[in-house]
Amino acid sequence: MHDQPDQLEPESLVREISDLEGRIGELRQASGMPEADLRATLDAALTELELAVTALRTLGADQGAEQGGSNAAENERRVLRTVFQDAPVPLFLLDRNTSVRRVNRQAAELLGTSSGYVSGKQFTAFCDLATRAAVRSQLAAVVRTGRRRRVPVRFLGRERPVDAVVTLARVWIRGEPDPMVVVAAGAARPPADAPGGSEANAGAETAGRGAPAKRDGGKRSAARRPDAGAAGAGAAGAGGTGAAGAARVPEPASPPQARAPQPQTRIDDEAVATIVHRMDVLATASELLLDEPVFNETVAVRRCARLLAAELADWAFIDLTGPNSGASGQSGGAAGAAPVLNRQVVMGPDDEHSVEAARTLQELHPAAGTLPYDVFATRQSALRPHVDSLDELGNAADGVPVCAKIGATSLLSVPVEDGDRCLGAITLASGGEYGPFDLMDLGVVQRLGRYLALVIRAARLYRRRAEVADSLQASLLPRALPAIPGATVAARYLTATHGADVGGDFYDVFRVGDGWGLVLGDVCGKGEDAAAVTATARHCMRLAARWKSRPGEILGIANEALLDEDRFVTAIMAGLEMAPERVTVSLGTAGHPPAIVVRADGVIRSASRGGVPLGLFEDFEAGSDTIDLGVGDTLILHSDGVLEACDHARLEFGQERLLEALAGHAGDTPEEMLGAVEQALLEFCDGDLRDDVSMVALRVDPPTLA
Repeated sequence: MHDQPDQLEPESLVREISDLEGRIGELRQASGMPEADLRATLDAALTELELAVTALRTLGADQGAEQGGSNAAENERRVLRTVFQDAPVPLFLLDRNTSVRRVNRQAAELLGTSSGYVSGKQFTAFCDLATRAAVRSQLAAVVRTGRRRRVPVRFLGRERPVDAVVTLARVWIRGEPDPMVVVAAGAARPPADAPGGSEANAGAETAGRGAPAKRDGGKRSAARRPDAGAAGAGAAGAGGTGAAGAARVPEPASPPQARAPQPQTRIDDEAVATIVHRMDVLATASELLLDEPVFNETVAVRRCARLLAAELADWAFIDLTGPNSGASGQSGGAAGAAPVLNRQVVMGPDDEHSVEAARTLQELHPAAGTLPYDVFATRQSALRPHVDSLDELGNAADGVPVCAKIGATSLLSVPVEDGDRCLGAITLASGGEYGPFDLMDLGVVQRLGRYLALVIRAARLYRRRAEVADSLQASLLPRALPAIPGATVAARYLTATHGADVGGDFYDVFRVGDGWGLVLGDVCGKGEDAAAVTATARHCMRLAARWKSRPGEILGIANEALLDEDRFVTAIMAGLEMAPERVTVSLGTAGHPPAIVVRADGVIRSASRGGVPLGLFEDFEAGSDTIDLGVGDTLILHSDGVLEACDHARLEFGQERLLEALAGHAGDTPEEMLGAVEQALLEFCDGDLRDDVSMVALRVDPPTLA
């Protein structure tokens, strides 16, 4: 368009406009031909647009004419607005600040949205990050010089990015104090020497006249087309199923030109496929979050982020408050200092650059004013289909906006709230390869935020209960083992990985007359009641040792004390008579696994079994045995949790594996022997202990020079 075009003669204006309408109709027909020359059509459309602007100026100059002329001018303006709307190419009208003032139908269809949504936003918000800076510079140059410019642009379409070449032209409109810019978008053709260039271009033009998918989905759709079922099934069979499948590769974008209406059946099929995929994501999230016998906050957060980054976004950020903080109430504000939001996990692509960016962003906690913090503080979800300000996620340590560092052009963020308190925020970022986020994506992530909040609340309650149980359990065990002259003593206690109740295992080492006593027991059941019985059994034996010295007698007194309890106790006690280079061990057994002796030369033997559990019968009689230990010999007491530990096939660890582990480390210290048994046990059951484990070891030391 010219900066100062000549005005039309008023008497020829009606004729020119009539001819203009006819030529526009011909251009529209030409653009729809099988091998249309889109470049020539675009140039011709711009020429006609120049004539339309000239006609508008003529009408504006004649506004002061008679009423009949004014009515005619208004009619002509209406005609020209229709011409703008029905132009066969996408057109944008921008003000000098590059805000969109108006778009025609083709431009709205190019972006896959409505004209009303585009109006008022920055034009560059609909361009990918790689081309935004160049587009801004070219727009400024056009406003300043008035010279037309052609710029390659990648539009962020609803389905996928659309490559195009836009022509920028400055125009002056009567009544506007500043110049405006008309942007006309045309298809970007591949180079003629590119592999398959002409074929690809012809195919793209054919696709442009065909029906676009209403919602590509990419990561966010199980299938793009009704005929994608076979391909989807093949991909699932090769690399995964359902929501856990591999990320899809976006299809080539269609050029921005007139398109035929979408068949209703196809639209319905794609809508159903999109909804099914969202339901699949929710179902998968439920399984991942609940597939834990023990609620674990860290595991739940990482699983949720990994699922979201794989299925709905390129990047997933989860930020949480500490266990004792969080926004409560509708306003989200708490009395006193504002809660601190800490970044828990960042999940993104697995290329080298993204991995390094994720490591850096892991240490960048959300600050006030960023999107995640605002969502957390207000407890209101936020959707940014087209990111205008790159500061939405704050700036990295090097000053680069996070959105620019990760290539984010679309964002959504939802609060992680359990109905009472807001615990944090989930934020997703996308680069536009699969289209911007929409309200359906927002609804899915909101539901996932609710699920995650409930799991976190349960995990934190479970953790607090486990801490109380650990404290109570610690009170049932000796803080430190006493030093026994002429011997070395070691002990190990492992808590079951299932449940947060107090275990029933206990052990103790104390004086018995002129010697020493070792006791190890296991109360039936878990919980506070079992802890009470544990305390009774342990302290009763320690007290009875002040008057009795034989293990059978001490166990008998404990049996009497436990008869009124609802739980029974298995136990084994070793009475030690210390002598130079020798220890005589008197064993008393009450339904407990027998003691094990590891000789200095590696020979292993088990003591005899016997006795019944404590607290069952009044006529109690303990099993008994006597063992002599020499220098280097080791006595091992253990609970049944060692023998009954199971692997994934429910096969028990058993006595033989225990003996093998001890024999393989017979020359190690007692502490190292118990450590070896612990390692073998955890490897066997893959760290999944179904019951508490307790072990005590005593070794006769060689005489010292002193």
